[in-house]
Amino acid sequence: MEDRLRVAVVGTGWWGGEHARIFARRRDTELVAMVGRTPAKTERVAAEWNTRPYTDLDTMLDVERPDIVTLALPNEAHFEPTMHLIGRGVPLLLEKPLVFRREQADAIIAAAEEKHLFLAFNLNHRYAEPVQRAKAAIDAGELGDIVFATWRFGGEPNFGEEPWGNLVETQVHGLDMLEHLAGPIRSVMAQATDSTRAGFYTTLAVALEFASGAVGSLVGSYDSSYAYPDTQYIEVNGTEGRALIQDTVKRVTLQKVGDEARQVWEPGYFNDEARTFVYTFDRHVEAILAAFRAGEEPPIHAREGLRALRLADAIIESFEKGVRVQV
Repeated sequence: MEDRLRVAVVGTGWWGGEHARIFARRRDTELVAMVGRTPAKTERVAAEWNTRPYTDLDTMLDVERPDIVTLALPNEAHFEPTMHLIGRGVPLLLEKPLVFRREQADAIIAAAEEKHLFLAFNLNHRYAEPVQRAKAAIDAGELGDIVFATWRFGGEPNFGEEPWGNLVETQVHGLDMLEHLAGPIRSVMAQATDSTRAGFYTTLAVALEFASGAVGSLVGSYDSSYAYPDTQYIEVNGTEGRALIQDTVKRVTLQKVGDEARQVWEPGYFNDEARTFVYTFDRHVEAILAAFRAGEEPPIHAREGLRALRLADAIIESFEKGVRVQV
């Protein structure tokens, strides 16, 4: 295609490889660069995707002139590269978490808005088929008024230096999903434990109040396993029915009050696309590029990352003070 978008990926880890896979294989994009910190690894990863390696952002920008840059960096290394790229006026797709500090998140959003930059944020769970089917049922009123919503997600740890890494880095998806399906959260009350690793809050439980009057809960853990069935679980219960999502892409069940029959969606034998978690990112990218080409805001703006961080800060405050905190 003559109008292929030039895309550069910053980050050479596993998830950076998923970014590269998508943009290298699409017919409407050209992966023009991989940017990493160490020459040998960057050269190896770039070679895997038949593109060019760089270890300096400015050199890459000057030589390749990408239309959009995606960032898939270690969780605690997001702020400076993001601000640098915004300063260069580059449209961006950012990975979660946005950052760990509110003042940094505010600075990113303000700087991008000042330059009127496209600033997408990859909350790809929204693009799972079960989530989209549950969301459609909720929006159509099939569940009635939402009364409670539950999120549970737990697996092996992904430790960095931040004591609240599980909350800010992993449960960002839960905070976003609860609001995506049940509406704005109004207040939180939290418990957390560092019993398995002193100084790191590896498991937490949060009671939630939604603006609608519904209640909810979030349980997130680094003391569990992704091998367990239902390691990720969402339940949305309304006055007229319930939606149940299991393992993000595995299954959604819709059921009416008092009806022993249920409507279940699961991916069929040949439906590898819908059953594969990483392909939720492909779906999101499809929507991102459509918005970018149309000159519209991204389908999920980085402001959603700021919102999740505000909720996380309220949860931390609630735990530290032992009180309910308004958001």
